Amino acid sequence: MGLSLNHYSIRTHDIDACRVFYETVLGLTVGPRPDFSFPGLWMYAGDHADYANAAVHIIGVERRDAQGTGAIDHVAFFATGLAAMLAHLRQLGVPFRERAVPGLGLYQLFVQDPNGVVVEMNYPAAERAALEASMAGR
Repeated sequence: MGLSLNHYSIRTHDIDACRVFYETVLGLTVGPRPDFSFPGLWMYAGDHADYANAAVHIIGVERRDAQGTGAIDHVAFFATGLAAMLAHLRQLGVPFRERAVPGLGLYQLFVQDPNGVVVEMNYPAAERAALEASMAGR
């Protein structure tokens, strides 16, 4: 059986800060969401006509309702465009960590959303090698 990430949900006291983070840092957009009885947003990576593109669900909670089922350690996405993302993060002043994954052919970037949830972006290692080669040629 093959599985892939459908979405992950973030419980937050500040819906707007989460919206700004996911729009500005990851380029997601606010799209349609069912008419639930609680506040929130669905953030899309792609066409809003397809609910499968709602990659991040943001759920607004009151401080008194902060208890949940536990903390999310991190959420990971496959990505392309490493050089552009590095430039983007630097331009925004968003702190990030980098790591090469031995044996898997991946190069990772890590950022934190406003709630402290780590967002991992996995790029093909070949993109990092190409970036290093272009920097060496300067």
